[in-house]
Amino acid sequence: MNDELLLKQVSEKAQMWLRDGYDAQTQAQVRAMLENDDKTELIESFYKDLEFGTGGLRGIMGAGSNRMNIYTVGAATQGLANYLKENFKSLEQIKVVVGHDVRNNSRLFAETVANIFSANGIKVYLFEGPRPTPEVSYAIRLLGCQSGVNITASHNPKEYNGYKAYWDDGAQVVSPHDVNIINHVISIKDVNEIKFEGNPDLIEIIGENIDSQYIEQIHTLSLSPDVDKRQHDLKIVYTPIHGVGRYIIPRSIERWGFDNIIHVPEQDVMSGDFPTVESPNPENRSAMEMAIAKAEEVQADIALASDPDADRISVVFKNNKGEYDLVNGNQIQLIFHYYLITRNAELGKLDRDNDYIVKTIVTSETIARIAKKQGIKLYDCYTGFKWIASVMRELEGTSARYLGGGEESYGFLPEDFARDKDSVSSIPLMCEIAAWAKERGQSMNEMLIELYMTYGYSKERGISVVRPGKSGAEEIVNMMKNFRENPQKEIAGSPVVLIKDFLSLEQKDIRSGEVTKLDMPTTSNVLQYYTEDGTKVSIRPSGTEPKIKFYIEVHDKLESAEQYDAKNEWADAKIDRIVKDLGID
Repeated sequence: MNDELLLKQVSEKAQMWLRDGYDAQTQAQVRAMLENDDKTELIESFYKDLEFGTGGLRGIMGAGSNRMNIYTVGAATQGLANYLKENFKSLEQIKVVVGHDVRNNSRLFAETVANIFSANGIKVYLFEGPRPTPEVSYAIRLLGCQSGVNITASHNPKEYNGYKAYWDDGAQVVSPHDVNIINHVISIKDVNEIKFEGNPDLIEIIGENIDSQYIEQIHTLSLSPDVDKRQHDLKIVYTPIHGVGRYIIPRSIERWGFDNIIHVPEQDVMSGDFPTVESPNPENRSAMEMAIAKAEEVQADIALASDPDADRISVVFKNNKGEYDLVNGNQIQLIFHYYLITRNAELGKLDRDNDYIVKTIVTSETIARIAKKQGIKLYDCYTGFKWIASVMRELEGTSARYLGGGEESYGFLPEDFARDKDSVSSIPLMCEIAAWAKERGQSMNEMLIELYMTYGYSKERGISVVRPGKSGAEEIVNMMKNFRENPQKEIAGSPVVLIKDFLSLEQKDIRSGEVTKLDMPTTSNVLQYYTEDGTKVSIRPSGTEPKIKFYIEVHDKLESAEQYDAKNEWADAKIDRIVKDLGID
């Protein structure tokens, strides 16, 4: 499409936002875009409609069809309401939960959602204030609801907000519901079709009554309560990074018996401006600098963080050099799975015929080695916690027992009574793991090294290539096309022996030429290379952000703890070479 035609289309689309049904402030913002000689903002705001991805609806706040505002939120909610009434028409009363995080406009959007649902005759349980994303999932199941919505952009910068839609099992919507909801949203052609005028009689405010049940349920996950009591004074630094974890996570930690929680006062302030960080992403060391400084000051056993909507966890502990270091997402997954399997085995509770764990296809293959060696069933699924929840849904009601599941992007779920990644349960569990290791005479780092010596060493690095806007989206499409049409023949000197393409659901054995089908529930735009020496490279565009992600994983043996630092240096050098081979340095 040429620039002139694109500008004509977006201008016509923007003119629709100057009609009755849109508020004066929105109209003024749209008019300013139309009158501005620089049409960049106009194009970015209207060249497409926000779509559901792996995390739902997410975008920059502002006026326009490609922005988060009460009208895009309203259309999504009206479409969801229409679909719920169609799908659950036999029910006397359809019920939903609505929650939100601390971001700017989150309360406005949540109240807008609640009003639209209630205007459509749907009963709404609206949280009184900001709550963790996993608590919304928990409340849907607890209250027997058919759906739910959480207003959050997770760890994105402050300019963003988002909309997560959940189904009756407390999980984010998957096929066919996600497609059906979008179709219902698309069918809304006029803003006047959205029922903004709420029915207060159908909106019930919830809060502490759910909080207390949630915290008590989480405490049932403890596998070492006696250890927790003996190690009650474990030095734990915790920061919510200005998010919703501020009140509920310290309560959850204390319920497990730990009473030495050291705060980062500046980051206890709940604020959508996230004033102490450039971006509230706990994957980034910059977001954890204040927690690391506090850990150094008090010589903490462990430092932990939750992201703004308290679904993801960040972990810091001392490395071999005695320096506090950020643990990567794959290592977090390894530690959780290692502990849950090992501790259940110690207690005689491990049922190798029925217990299972779940990971995503881009998460460390060392987890698969742990599962294989321990005789535990492992399920691999797509990126996005809705797919982990989908496995849980399929096995619910059978003899199978869920031990835990997670993904490399710092999310873990150790329970089955919620169906989204959960830092409210993961953080006290990680405290228990630190206490358990300490009782065994180990630091967390020593425990991690022991794990690598037992199950094999691996190191992973995630690289995100950001390409914002329309031109960026086109560039990402072309990058994926090139990796498919011109696949790598070798990576860091090792021949590629297997290629998995989840868009075609085919895998090709390079040496034999044999092509076989991949057993997955649907297609996904993910490409994977496997080399002869065990290296795995996964490539996928993000479903929620304007970037393409590369997941690089290398493997080797670790024969002694003394080799660990040298092995890390070897792995870093190898990954650097892989980055150059892929042309993304």
